Amino acid sequence: MPIGRVKWFSLEKGFGFIASEEGEDVYLAASALPTGVPTIKPGTKLEFGVAEGRRGPQALSVRIIDEPASVVANNRINPDDLATIIEDTIKMLDKVGNGLRHGRHPSSAESERLAKVLRGIASQVENEN
Repeated sequence: MPIGRVKWFSLEKGFGFIASEEGEDVYLAASALPTGVPTIKPGTKLEFGVAEGRRGPQALSVRIIDEPASVVANNRINPDDLATIIEDTIKMLDKVGNGLRHGRHPSSAESERLAKVLRGIASQVENEN
């Protein structure tokens, strides 16, 4: 399986990119992140499968190999990072709420991404106690 490091990842957009060791940029969808991981920091070392997507290589079955030093060993997210994730999630929820006010329900992909993010935040908040 290929190995690479996260170049960037946007919780609000639901995707980012991995710089593979082969020098290729690989698309990283939020749905490919491990269960309970709503977002991922730049520099995180990953192992992943690759499928050819319509716009190039796409990561599948992502496994975290090494996290940046700012994330503690028990997988708790730094409180400042968690606050940023929550703020980004509020923006996502506002977008969904505004759409619902205009009779537009979120797509299944949007719903799935939002649910995954909310579950990840819930697990982090529960771990803080």
